[in-house]
Amino acid sequence: MNTSTNDKPAAARLSSALTAELRDLFSAEDLLTEVSDCWAYGYDNSRRHALPQAVCFARTIDQIQQLVRQCRGHKVPLITRGRGTGTTGASVPHSGGIVLSMERMRSELSIDPANRLARVSPGYTNQELQQAAGHCGFFWPPDPTSAAVCTIGGNLAYNSAGPRAVKYGTPRENTLGLRAVTGGGDVLKTGVSTTKGVVGYDLTRLLIGSEGTLAIITEATLKLTPLAEARRTLQAIYRDIHSAADAVSRIMSQTVTPCALEFMDGAAIAMVRDYSDLGLPDEAGALLVIEIDGPVAGIAASAKQVSEAAQGNGCLVVETAATDEEVARLWRTRKALSPALRNIAPKKINEDIVVPVSQIPALIGGLEALSRRYGVPIVNFGHAGNGNIHVNLLVDPDDPRQMEVADSCLDAVFDLVLSLDGSLSGEHGIGLVKRAFVGRELDHTSLQLMAAIKRQFDPDNILNPGVGFPEK
Repeated sequence: MNTSTNDKPAAARLSSALTAELRDLFSAEDLLTEVSDCWAYGYDNSRRHALPQAVCFARTIDQIQQLVRQCRGHKVPLITRGRGTGTTGASVPHSGGIVLSMERMRSELSIDPANRLARVSPGYTNQELQQAAGHCGFFWPPDPTSAAVCTIGGNLAYNSAGPRAVKYGTPRENTLGLRAVTGGGDVLKTGVSTTKGVVGYDLTRLLIGSEGTLAIITEATLKLTPLAEARRTLQAIYRDIHSAADAVSRIMSQTVTPCALEFMDGAAIAMVRDYSDLGLPDEAGALLVIEIDGPVAGIAASAKQVSEAAQGNGCLVVETAATDEEVARLWRTRKALSPALRNIAPKKINEDIVVPVSQIPALIGGLEALSRRYGVPIVNFGHAGNGNIHVNLLVDPDDPRQMEVADSCLDAVFDLVLSLDGSLSGEHGIGLVKRAFVGRELDHTSLQLMAAIKRQFDPDNILNPGVGFPEK
């Protein structure tokens, strides 16, 4: 996999006719055409970069509809982005074209407690939605790590979930309906404002996770969940990674579903220990951070049941937090990992593969074997409750020799995941980074049907062209 940060040659300037149309459609503050101004909008968190020919900031659905028609008429790619927190290059204009930023699309943020829903424009951040819902006693379950900066539009485009998905589901399970503009320039309304509805095909779930390749989401009707009365946090420390993986299977086999079940292997613990002193025992080879929620009346019994499931061969200690300060302390190890990784391996390769929970022990064993075979350090952590493990290869993408080995190792990682009935991406999407591997997971018939759907929604292939599927 090539994760090079090298820029492609700058695309030619837009035609004078299209530039004039853009200036008629957008105000001066909402249109960038100079190279120096456009530069920052040519990247995402994949570290890939390509210079856009222009950047537009939409504020209304009418603007988006007209922009799509203009791009279609001039055969110019249109790449939609939020805040650029994605890690797979889906918002990078690798073929040139216009970048459409949705961060100023913020006309609607309303909470409807009686119907347990929110109506939200795509430019609001996940955190802003959570704060608004929280004032009414609700939350929207998806909670990516980047919640403070990532937009709702981006969450939907990638189907980004976070730790709470193990109990509450992903954006697909928590979105009732959408408004969007197709690649043909038509306004589309999908879904319902109720929790039941079976009229027609489920276009809402189709658009979520499509990475801006089918339509541009302009508004979402989201299903809200009441805030739990009580919450308990546990930390379980294990002698080795296999003991922790077995514990995950036991925890997910009993009747209490955690709202978060986070996993760190021994390599991750070692990195955190070198970065900061968190008081972990020397023999710690893996740990789980577990969070449960529910009614006050039953929370103690639920915590006891999960604690008992977490114990077993190789378990060193299970601790249940009694105060807010203890909760913060138990989470501190998990939260220290990302800064530690950035400090030690700022250009690491991070994959978010997913396997059935019962296959986590086999996955971990296979990853250990691959690390030894290729001589590539691998650090594993993530959302173990739904088998979503972030596999980090600690290599330098700027070193061609390291990358040659890393590419072979990553190829074997993907083979391992698919052999365990897993998937190549849990919540980070496909984008540009993983598109070469999609054909391994999806059969020919599925790929052909998806190509036909793409043509129906986007007949001239202007929306995020080349994203999500193998190059022809």
